[in-house]
Amino acid sequence: MIPKYRKQFNQEFSQEKYNQFKEILEQKSGLETGFRISESPLFLTKEFESKLIDASESIISQIKNLPEETLQKAIPDNCRVPNDTKQPHFFTIDFGICKSENGEIEPQLIELQAFPSLYAFQKVFEQTFCDVYPFLSELQNKMPHDDFKNHMKDLLLGDENPEHVILLEIYPEKQKTAIDFVLTEKLLGIKTVCLTKIKKDGRKLFYENEGKLTEIRRIYNRVIFDELDRIPDLKTEFDFREEVDVTWVTHPNWFFKISKFLLPLLQHQFVPKSYFLHEFPESESLENFVLKPLFSFAGSGVNLNPTKEITDAIEDKENYILQRKVNYEPIFEDING
Repeated sequence: MIPKYRKQFNQEFSQEKYNQFKEILEQKSGLETGFRISESPLFLTKEFESKLIDASESIISQIKNLPEETLQKAIPDNCRVPNDTKQPHFFTIDFGICKSENGEIEPQLIELQAFPSLYAFQKVFEQTFCDVYPFLSELQNKMPHDDFKNHMKDLLLGDENPEHVILLEIYPEKQKTAIDFVLTEKLLGIKTVCLTKIKKDGRKLFYENEGKLTEIRRIYNRVIFDELDRIPDLKTEFDFREEVDVTWVTHPNWFFKISKFLLPLLQHQFVPKSYFLHEFPESESLENFVLKPLFSFAGSGVNLNPTKEITDAIEDKENYILQRKVNYEPIFEDING
């Protein structure tokens, strides 16, 4: 933490400003956020940032050096989508803020995904903080808004007209991240379309756009594919596993290839030791590990205190990992100290 900014923020913070912050977000999007909004940003030092960059670059380099067949093993056979790509469009690495044995504050890898985050929301979120707390403008990302918009346009639209590009989700109005869908449309003109509304004719996909059936040529995918099987009585014209004439942003196979499946294969001082459950050595103790399903999202299915009875009862052990526990360091100083 940078004491100067933490002290000033805490001095300026009030419940009234927090309410104002949420109201501005709602005004900009037209929606209430479906998740808790953080009262404060984090003020991380350059030293900590360099540790994050070092770990991230090492992780990416190690993944690039993995054989393609290793990554392909991560994809469940019943979830494999045709026309895979050589690389993903997105890469998100989640770290926890921890303390090392010698007392240094350091990041520790929690998980990683080749899946989009709340990009449009994050930009608005950052600007809203600066609207409410003007002193934060000196810390704001220096990228001009037009440059950010152009980067997002190149990434999501490519050379396509926005009407031929959709943000695809299942029941988007029910998703906690719906605010990002709305802000993405405001930014780029991309319509959000529910998977159940997609029409299919041969290899082509269509959606209804202002009363007109419009061809889909590019999909900004926000559907977590393997969760579709958990939705009872789901009826769709389009199955992800079918051959269709669209460009995926990013291809659904990358959700599996860049996932907790990779954690046992990575080595770095900021990467906790992990094992596939079926390869967990007797020399290790379960009490030091967290049990995680490979392809869960947002922490679902995680067991912080696994026991031998729990792990023995799991039949598909190859679909779980055990990750060494880390000690999160409570460095955040709120207004109460």
